[in-house]
Amino acid sequence: MNDLSEATKLQPSPPGSDSTGAVRARNERDILEAAERIFARFGYRGASVQAIAEEAGLPKSNVLYYMGSKRGLYIRLLERMMARWNALLDDISVEDDPAEVLEAFIRSKMQLSRRHPEGSRLFAAEILGGAPFLQEYLCGELRDWVQARARILEQWAEQGRMDPVDPVSLIFLIWSATQHYADFEAQVLGITGKEEIAEEDVERITHFLTRVILKGCGVKPRESAVHS
Repeated sequence: MNDLSEATKLQPSPPGSDSTGAVRARNERDILEAAERIFARFGYRGASVQAIAEEAGLPKSNVLYYMGSKRGLYIRLLERMMARWNALLDDISVEDDPAEVLEAFIRSKMQLSRRHPEGSRLFAAEILGGAPFLQEYLCGELRDWVQARARILEQWAEQGRMDPVDPVSLIFLIWSATQHYADFEAQVLGITGKEEIAEEDVERITHFLTRVILKGCGVKPRESAVHS
């Protein structure tokens, strides 16, 4: 295939084309996945748009076309990671079962950390660096999100459905405990002597975290969780 035909294949479809949406979605997905790997490997300063483009198998111009800038791409990745982590709690209400919600949140976070370890490490590196790109998000959208979920946890405690624990600290605990196995995988493997964290390890860790966290919150696990 010559350079012209290859470039034509990779460039966005013209407006009005039936395939425009599908091409855009595919290219954006490939760019985001490539960027997640490159940023996690080299950090923000060490990563380049050219390296991301090469990792994605697309021209640099496509990356800029879809994402606007390196900074915009980086922030979008970080916010996407948080959206993935917290999606399960987006629609909870005071009528929900605390045990079911907390168990599902812990399990979801463990699975996401396993499937997207680069994204978890990328977010950790941003926070360790003082969160220079995320201050607006942390102090605005994410703060509001946490406070809204914290209020539901407080209401559960007021109803006697769980102990009156600090709800924000509980959210921090679940975030950190589940992300540990991605962010500090080298430490986990070194101490345990394992070559990798296997699926059965994830299940065992998930069960342990669920039992300890729910017990610490005065929440009785569901029967299905007790016998799993």
